[in-house]
Amino acid sequence: METRDTEFPSFELNDQVALVTGAARGLGRAISLALAHAGAHVALGLRDVSTADSLERDIEAMGRRALRLQMDMSRPEQIAAAIDKAVDHFGRLDILVNNAGVGPENPAENVREEDFDLTVSVNLKGTFFASQAAGKVMIRQKHGCIINLGSQAGFVALPTESVYCMTKAAISHLTKCLAIEWGKYNITVNAVAPTFIRTPGTEPALADPEFRADVIERIAGLHRIGEPMDVAGAIVFLASPAASLITGHTILIDGGWTAE
Repeated sequence: METRDTEFPSFELNDQVALVTGAARGLGRAISLALAHAGAHVALGLRDVSTADSLERDIEAMGRRALRLQMDMSRPEQIAAAIDKAVDHFGRLDILVNNAGVGPENPAENVREEDFDLTVSVNLKGTFFASQAAGKVMIRQKHGCIINLGSQAGFVALPTESVYCMTKAAISHLTKCLAIEWGKYNITVNAVAPTFIRTPGTEPALADPEFRADVIERIAGLHRIGEPMDVAGAIVFLASPAASLITGHTILIDGGWTAE
């Protein structure tokens, strides 16, 4: 029964400002569109700022504002400059989604130092310094929300992906650490950990019938390949007022893979 003090949960992000890294395609594009659909204005962090013009137009067609930013996540100076530019343009930063990531496959005995360094630089170092730069803004504001992209690979062992798995496991622990450190400033820090999602980056692997069948079999609960909006929906929830008491957690979006 509804009472006078009932306040139903809100999943809206009206006029909030979000920044999504790696926004050009795949998960980043879906996340950006979903946040805009929920009411947010979106800054688009891009490794090449000349890309994503169609995404910018799609967001503006929803009646939201969009801003493309040069933001190579392997370069901390670009990360800091992009967040400063977003704050100068929009006046604040409410939501950061650390989506950008790389994952070159190689058996552990064949991993080259340059591939190791790039994976750690983008997936882990980039996530930390983007969180740091956004965190400074959110501490001043006394509110904010950071959502990191982990992976199911941070919870299970995947052959030929040891370096990628390592960085994604670290993301989950970094999420806990930042949540505890910044909670006193009303900043929530969470992560999502998707399974194989159908994106331009995974399509070549999923085109192999044997590989696809193996993946679908491992997704034990639902037996289907994930779609980008499956991940985007969880991110909109975590960014919304409805999730205001959730922090320090990694939500597995894996169709039941890790439930066995």
